[in-house]
Amino acid sequence: MTVMTHANPHIPAMKLSPTGCALLALQASGACRIAPKSLAGQGVIFMLHRVREPDDTDFAPNRILEITPSFLDETIRFVREQGYVCLGLDEAVTRLAAGDFSERFAVFTLDDGYRDNLTEALPVFERHGVPFTLYLTTGLPDGTAEIWWVALERIIASAIAIHVKLPQGEIAMFTRDAAEKNAAWRKIYWALRALPEKDLRAEIRRLAEKHDVDMGALTRELALNWDELRQLEAHPLASIEAHTASHFAQAGLTAHDARTDIEQALKRMEAELGFRPRHFSYPYGDPGSAGERDFARAEALGFRSATTTRKGLIHPAHASQLWRLPRLSLNGHYQNHRILEALLSGLPFALGRPIRSLGID
Repeated sequence: MTVMTHANPHIPAMKLSPTGCALLALQASGACRIAPKSLAGQGVIFMLHRVREPDDTDFAPNRILEITPSFLDETIRFVREQGYVCLGLDEAVTRLAAGDFSERFAVFTLDDGYRDNLTEALPVFERHGVPFTLYLTTGLPDGTAEIWWVALERIIASAIAIHVKLPQGEIAMFTRDAAEKNAAWRKIYWALRALPEKDLRAEIRRLAEKHDVDMGALTRELALNWDELRQLEAHPLASIEAHTASHFAQAGLTAHDARTDIEQALKRMEAELGFRPRHFSYPYGDPGSAGERDFARAEALGFRSATTTRKGLIHPAHASQLWRLPRLSLNGHYQNHRILEALLSGLPFALGRPIRSLGID
């Protein structure tokens, strides 16, 4: 079942998934407002990627990684109305480590390093005086990393058929209309994600060449360059932290390669921006992409904190788990303050996965 929602007139109508419908129902029932306050924890670290107006298309699988500037504005207003204080990441970690829970806090983080973080997101943060953190993949401004998920979207969008080569066999699908393109994305994306990262990238490059998608030009189009990053770093509200050099899933690399990917990013940031990052975010960040070995590495490398994409809110127990912090995604499919209210109550996580949802194993 799906429903349409128009919570914000500046955001296009969205088809909500069963999960979205359930969250709306939870909020409408009033259960999230009478849930134990302890479920809401002491704060929230929001995860964003892109901030932009959506394209008018029925095939936009990466829209989940995008929110509109107006929804970012609405979110900031909403969390403040709910009594949260908006803090920079470093200040929030300092309070958490010290056991200072006098105020509930909200932290805004943006992953990868998209140009719209500067052109679209920054003006919203400026309007509200809200600090934010960009987790940078240094290979993007260097031109050595690829935004392969957007490349795959453009490949499928431009094709009438696609033929993917995989170790376990081949996938051949028509992509003549939006329905076929979405079906192809669902099958191909997850099949590629199951591959070792280098094999995934190699197949994307082969497909891009075959379908005339210039991956280097795509990176230059979407990613911040070093001059823009220096401009952002100089802003009093912005901080830039580490997200590896290549955006490889840490858990899929050898211990040596995983450490090297982080250290290369640190060296490039020191060389270009003049400082060594103090915080880290694991690429992809789900349980299959970052685990115990990777948490220990982030601590050993001297980071003050490291964030995952494991869903959850910040609780007092995270004071001793600073290198495995959960985040709450500002999901492009759920741009609705009622859904946000349900999630911030902590009740969905308690009803679903009461322990792992907190990012604590």
